[in-house]
Amino acid sequence: MASAPVFYYRNGCHLCEEMAAQLFRGWPDQAGAMVWRDVDQRAEWRKAYGDLVPVLTQGGETICSLQPDLGRIAQYFGEMVNPV
Repeated sequence: MASAPVFYYRNGCHLCEEMAAQLFRGWPDQAGAMVWRDVDQRAEWRKAYGDLVPVLTQGGETICSLQPDLGRIAQYFGEMVNPV
């Protein structure tokens, strides 16, 4: 079984909110199973992803950062349920 996707975000980040909304609209099952991590909660997350949020990863691989890459997300999650 594949590991759960991880979404690194920062509170108040409009890019994070926009990517999260797109994930919930396009891939609601995967978005609902996502692990949500505020980069400011741990120094190692802030160091690794603080300048790149939002960041979507799965299995230790970065799927996309800063903006959604719909083609790449689809490679991991399958086709969008509700195309934008």
